[in-house]
Amino acid sequence: SREDVAIIRARYPKGTKIEVVDMSDPQPVPSGTIGAVVGVDDAGQLMMCWENGSSLSLVPNVDLFKVVG
Repeated sequence: SREDVAIIRARYPKGTKIEVVDMSDPQPVPSGTIGAVVGVDDAGQLMMCWENGSSLSLVPNVDLFKVVG
């Protein structure tokens, strides 16, 4: 819902540093990779810029990750 997306945007503002713990994707970003949030799309996914050059989005409540800065 729009309310859920607004909560996610408030919790993970642009520039938030995140570390991957585990992604449920066929070609996931490797565990331990750090990236920065570049935005939140209308589906509530975190659009990312990863240190390995990937831009694969994170899905809250599906992918496991932690904020590191």
